[in-house]
Amino acid sequence: MNTDVLVPTLPESVSDATLVAWHKQPGESVRKDENLVDLETDKVVLEVPAPENGLLIKIHHSTGATVNSGDILAVIKQGAEEASPVQPEQATVGTTPQPELATQTDGSPPLSPAVRRLVSEMNINPTSVTGSGKDGRITKSDVLEFLHKQETGTDDKTVVLESNEVPATPVAAQQVEKPTTGTTTLPDVRPEQRVPMTRLRARIAERLIQAQQNSATLTTFNEVNLAKILELRNQYKATFEKQHDIKLGFMAFFIKASIQALKKFPIINASVDGQDIIYHGYYDIGIAVSSDRGLVVPVLRDADQMDFAGTEKSIAAFAAKAREGKLTLDDLTGGTFTITNGGVFGSLLSTPILNPPQSAILGMHATNERPVVENGEVVVRPIMNLALSYDHRVIDGREAVQFLVAVKNNLEDPTRLLLNV
Repeated sequence: MNTDVLVPTLPESVSDATLVAWHKQPGESVRKDENLVDLETDKVVLEVPAPENGLLIKIHHSTGATVNSGDILAVIKQGAEEASPVQPEQATVGTTPQPELATQTDGSPPLSPAVRRLVSEMNINPTSVTGSGKDGRITKSDVLEFLHKQETGTDDKTVVLESNEVPATPVAAQQVEKPTTGTTTLPDVRPEQRVPMTRLRARIAERLIQAQQNSATLTTFNEVNLAKILELRNQYKATFEKQHDIKLGFMAFFIKASIQALKKFPIINASVDGQDIIYHGYYDIGIAVSSDRGLVVPVLRDADQMDFAGTEKSIAAFAAKAREGKLTLDDLTGGTFTITNGGVFGSLLSTPILNPPQSAILGMHATNERPVVENGEVVVRPIMNLALSYDHRVIDGREAVQFLVAVKNNLEDPTRLLLNV
C-alpha cells in the first residue's frame, strides 16, 4: 500500500512555500515521523515528517519548487524495511524520470542524483568528500561542508560559499575568460556567484522597505553607565546559575528596564492601524535574533510577568530554536516593542529600523570602558550607547527622549527595578 506525503496546512497568512531540501532520496527507507523535507515560508521553516514506515519510491517536487497546502510531495511504499533499487519510472520528479543511484567505480557507496549533479557542477572528486549518510553515503550537506572548507584559489572551478544564505542547488561561479599572452594563459580571477534570495530574506527586505516608506522614523541617542549592572551581575551570577540553571545575562536587565519605562510612557508601546492608535495594555517584547537564515524576532509574551530567570530561559530557548530552524509562526507573531543588540557583533552605534506595526525599537550596542566625569573627577566606566528609533507620526520627541532617559536611569540604578520607581 502506498501513502502520499502532503504539504501540511500552511498558516493563514502564508500563501505557499518553497521546497528547500530533501533529507531522503528515492530508494531509501524511512521511519515514521522522520523528517523527509524542509519547506521554507517567508517566516519559518517547516519540517515534513514521514507519515508511515516504508520506502520512499517517488518524489513529486524538486528542490526550489513552490508548493501549496495539500500538494503531494512524495510517495511512500508502506512496510518496506530495506531500501531497494528504484526503477527510473518510479523515482520521478513530476514527470521527469530520476536516474538510479550511480555506483562509483572504487566500490564506495553510490551517489544520489542530487549529489552527483552537485559534484559534477563543482568539479569535485567524490572520493575527496567524507560521507555522513547511511553506509558512508555522501549527502548534499557533506558536499556543501567540503566546499566551505576549501581555501580560495585552490581550484579555479570550485566556488567557496562565503554567504550564510546557502542556495538550495549551488550554482557554479561564472568564470571570465582572460586574454592570453603568447602561450601563457592568465589565471581566472573575479569569480561571481548568483544566489537567489531565500523567502525569509525577501520578506525581511519587504518589511524594511515598508517600515521606511510608511513611517516617519527618527532616532534619539543616549549613553548608559553599566557599572552597577556589571557589579550586580558579577556578585550573583554564580548563585543565579546554580539556582536557576541558566546564566544571568544583560538582556533581562534591558527588558525589565524597558518595560518599566513603557509603563510610564505607554505611547512607546502603541502601534498604528490606519488612522487609529492602538494602546496595548500588555508587554510582548520582540527580541531580535540572528540566525543562519537571517534576522528573526521571536516574541516574549507578557514579559512583564516573567522574573529574571524566566526571561533568560525564554531568550535561550528562542536562540536555540532559531539556530535549529525550529521557530514557529506563533513564536514570531505579534510584539508591541522590540529590542535589538548589535553590540554582540561589536557595533558601537546604529539606527535600528522599526518592526511594523510597532512604533519604537531599542538598540543596544557594545560596552566599552571610557573616561567620564563624575563629581568633578575623570574616571573610567563601562559605557554603552543606546538608540531609540520611533515613529514620529504618533510619538513626539519629548516622549521618546524621556523614555530613553527612563531606561538609562533604570539601568544605572537597578534598585529602581526592584522598587518600581
